[in-house]
Order: sequence, then C-alpha cells, then structure tokens
Amino acid sequence: MDQSEACEGGRSGSGRAGRPTAIACLLALAPLLGACFVDTEKPELALDVPRQYKEGRGSAEQGPGLDWWRGFRSGELTVLMEEAQTSNLDIAAAVARIMQADAQARISGSALLPSLSGAGSATRTRTAGASTSSGVSSERSSYTTYLTASYELDFWGRNRATLLAAQESAVATRFDRDTVALTAMANVATYYFQLLAAQDRLRIGRDNLAASSRILALIKERFAAGTANSLDVSQQESLVATVRANLPAYEITIRQNAAYLAVLVGRTPEHFAVKGGTLDKVAVPRIPIGLPSDLINQRPDIRAAEASLVSANHSVEAARASFFPTIGLTAQNGVQSAALSSLFGPGAWFYTATASLTQPIFDGGNLQGQLEQTQGRQLELLQTYRQAVINGFADVERALVSLHQQTERERLQAVAVRTAREAFQISESRLREGIVDYVTVLNTQQTLFTAQDTLVQVRLARMLAAVSLFQALGGGWPPRIGGNPA
Repeated sequence: MDQSEACEGGRSGSGRAGRPTAIACLLALAPLLGACFVDTEKPELALDVPRQYKEGRGSAEQGPGLDWWRGFRSGELTVLMEEAQTSNLDIAAAVARIMQADAQARISGSALLPSLSGAGSATRTRTAGASTSSGVSSERSSYTTYLTASYELDFWGRNRATLLAAQESAVATRFDRDTVALTAMANVATYYFQLLAAQDRLRIGRDNLAASSRILALIKERFAAGTANSLDVSQQESLVATVRANLPAYEITIRQNAAYLAVLVGRTPEHFAVKGGTLDKVAVPRIPIGLPSDLINQRPDIRAAEASLVSANHSVEAARASFFPTIGLTAQNGVQSAALSSLFGPGAWFYTATASLTQPIFDGGNLQGQLEQTQGRQLELLQTYRQAVINGFADVERALVSLHQQTERERLQAVAVRTAREAFQISESRLREGIVDYVTVLNTQQTLFTAQDTLVQVRLARMLAAVSLFQALGGGWPPRIGGNPA
C-alpha cells in the first residue's frame, strides 16, 4: 500500500480570488525537511598506478596518435582502415547508441523545466423529463478550453541528479563507440597481416614444390642411369605430393581473412577484393609508449568505465532524494461557457493555481530497495573501473613483452633462414655432381622450408604484437567518422 502526506493550497476564481495557503505550508516545512537531506558519499578508487612499465624502459613519450596504422607503411592497409572508419557496421551501431543516450538525457532533463498542455471539450447533455420535478426534458451545452502549466521544484536535487546520471551515461556511450572503433581498427590490421602471412607461406610452399619437383627430376635421371634406386624416387614423389597437398590450406586462409576484412569494412565478400602482398614490405613502426598514468586517459574502455561510475554516483543521489517530499506548482487558465458564441466573453474566463507537497510515508520498502539497488550498481561499477585500469596495465605489459620477444626471434630466425638456404644450395649443386646422396639434399630442403615458414610466422607474431600494443595503449581513437555525434 502506498500512502502520501500532502500539503496543498491553491487559488482559483472566475472573478473573485481566494487567499493562497501553499506558500505558507512550504515555508513551514522547508527547514524541517532540509535537515533530513544527506549528501552522497563518493567512493575512493584507491588505485595504485605504476610509475613505469616493466618492459617500457622508462619511456615518457606521448602515446600513439590517431593514424597509428600509417606507421606500417602499407597503402592498402591505410585504405582499409579509412573504409572501416566510415562503413563498419559495429561502429555505426555504436553511433546509434549515442543517439539513444542523448535522447534519454533530454528526456531526463525535461523534468527540470515546466510543462505546458492545452485541452478543450464540448459537451451537450439532455436531461430526461421523468428525472425532473417539472416533468419537462431539458438540454444544456458546455464548452471549455484551457491551458495547464505545471512545474516540480527540484528542491532536493533529484531531477538534476537524474539528468547528470543520464548525461554521464551518454558520455560513456561515446567512449564505448571509441572502444568499438579501436577494436575494429585492430581487427582490420590483424586480418590483413594474417592474409599477407598466408600469401607468403603459399609462395614458400610453391617454391618448395618447385624445388622438390626439380630434385625429383634429377633423381629420376639418376634412376634411369642406374645411380639411384626406386626407393629414392618414391620418397621424393611422396614429398612432392605432400608439399602440393599443403598449398590449398594457405589458399583457404587467404580467402577466410579476406572475408573477415569484407565484414569489417561493411561489405559482402562477393563484392570485396584485397590485393595483399608480403610481410617483407610492411614496416614495424616505433611505438611511443607514454607514461602509465596517461593510460587512464588514453584507453576509451577505461574512460567509459569511469563515466559509468560517475553516472551511478548521480543515480545514488537521485535515489536518496526520492525519500524527501515532492513540491509541485500547477496553474490552469481557460474559458468555459454554455454557448459557443460567448466562450471568449468577459465572464467566461477562469483560473486555478495550486501548490502541493507530497511526502512518502509507507511504500512497502520500494524507495529503500531502489536506493540499495543503485548503491549496489555503484559498487559494481567501481570494481569494474578498477578492473579496467588493472587490465589496461596488464595488456600493455603483455604486448610489450611479446613485441620485444618476437623482434628478437625474428632476428635470430632470419639468420637461420640464411644459413639453411646456403646449405640447400650447396647440397643441390653437389647432388647434380653426384657428390652427396639424396638424403642429405632432402634434409637440407626440409630445413630450409621449415626455417622460411617459421620466419613468416614469427614476423606475423611481431606484427600482431605491435597491433596489440597500439590497442592496449588506446591508440587511434576517436575515429574520424563524418556526421557522428561528438
């Protein structure tokens, strides 16, 4: 059961005025109610921000800029990034959520402004003769039109707190949009580099197939000359077949990554094509790391969590203010007449002015439950914010470790490829001369192929580590999307 205690006074008249009592009622209760107001306690974040990254080597440069992908010096990648910024459907959906949040903020803000409405009616009533003492039926008309203005005094700040909560939620959706954009950009780079790596591995596989076929021809020549046996021929034929069977897997990977890229730029795979190339021509940019304290402002997901927490703080304020009385003012002004011709005559005007105060007394725990719910939400978002900050630092550290390790691995693997290539070239030459046996050539060939394939994978891992570091540092947001809400 919901009950309320109201103090209401008004003034109305059609020519005579009554004495207002609402103001006196409000003045009498205001000191008592003001003593009951309680401020919202803001929770402490208690975050221990590190002074530097373990793998950052003391860098204090500014973090990555908006167009971080240009550092890879790939024209096609830049084109894909720009197309994703304008056509990615996830980003477009995030922009639509901004529109919704802005609209909700306007809805919440409307409570701070007066409302004005108009109405009109025309009534014709016929009274049965049997219901009157004269026994004669009668008819009567009534025409009314009026304007009603109402306003709620935000004495305790509930409506303002609700507005601020909605505005902070709108801010959070903007950072959510930036997070979606940053993720989309990172995914474009990831799938593009994976496509290039698959193309490199396909070329290596074809080169290996050509070398295997060339050696098979030599072995068959030696077999015809009686210097090789059928086992050597069969083994090499098996190797050629195995190498050829592996090639379709790389082609599948190329097509799959192209399809992923098509989705990211908002197109169907049937109407999308990517040229690709090789990872050898992609540069790994030098990545400015910045200070750990900058990460809180750089990462949009952290900023979104912060804005959501601030919104929850204001929601708690609004829930607390709901315990206090609601003070409302209402005024009505209009005309009423029994004849349409005299509707706007001097004697048809009327007005009513009312001031009211409503105090919840018993609501079955509804308001208390709402307060506890908002407080629980506040605590949840506080922990979410803390977790977002901690995850941000961890993401940077992991990406830094991976980038440093993969850079060193690539250097060492390049040396392995160079020595393996020299060994294979020597063994193939000596096979033609009949100096070495088939097994030696087979081993050096497989060593070279494995080393080349591993180098591509290590180079890809280095590229992806660089992309992950850009993403972890919050680089590349907000996206430059035409017509987006700012």
